[in-house]
Amino acid sequence: MRASSSPSLPTPLPTRSPLSVLRWLVLAVMASLLSACGYNDFQAKDEAVKAAWGEVINQYQRRADLIPNLVNTVKGYASHERETLEAVTKARAAATSIQVSPETLNDPEAFKRFQQAQGELSGALSRLLAVSENYPQLKADASFRDLQSQLEGTENRITVARQRYIAAVQQYNVLARSFPTNLTAMIFKYPVKPSFTVENEKAISTPPAVKF
Repeated sequence: MRASSSPSLPTPLPTRSPLSVLRWLVLAVMASLLSACGYNDFQAKDEAVKAAWGEVINQYQRRADLIPNLVNTVKGYASHERETLEAVTKARAAATSIQVSPETLNDPEAFKRFQQAQGELSGALSRLLAVSENYPQLKADASFRDLQSQLEGTENRITVARQRYIAAVQQYNVLARSFPTNLTAMIFKYPVKPSFTVENEKAISTPPAVKF
C-alpha cells in the first residue's frame, strides 16, 4: 500500500529587503523633485533652443552659398566695382570661417563673434545690392534676377529663424534665472544662453534690401 503524499505547501512570495524598499523610495522622491524643479522642462527647452539655432545656421549657410554666384554675376557687368565686390567676398570668408555648433550657445564670446561676422556680411551685401541699382543691364540679367529672388527668400527665412531663436532662448533663460529652477540649472549645468543683441534684433526687421 502506497503512502499518501503530503499536500505541497504554497511557495512563499519573495519579500523585499528594507534596503530595497528604501532605494525605490529614494528614486521616487528624486524623480518627483527633478520634475518639480523643472529638470524635464530644461531638457525640453534646451532642445528647442538647439533646434532653433540649427535653423539659424542653415539659413545663414544658404545665404553664404548664394554669394559666389551673385558676386560673379555682378562682376560681369560691374567689374570696376572692385572694392565692393572684394568686401562681400572677404565678409563671406570671415563669416564661414567661424566654426559653430550647439556648444557655441554656451560660449557668449563665440556667439558674439558669430553674430558680428554675420552682421558685417549683411552690411557688405546691402552695399553690393545698392551698387547694382546703377547698372540697368545687370538688373535685366535673368541670372541676377533669379539670384536676387533666392536671396530675398533666404533673408526672410533668416529673419524668421532669428525670431524663433530669440523666443526659444527667452523661454529657456526665464527658467534658468527663476527660483527654484535656477538651482536645477546650477546643479545640472544649464547656463544662461546668449541671444542676439539689441542692435541685432533691430536689424531683424530690416534685412538687406532686394529690389527688382
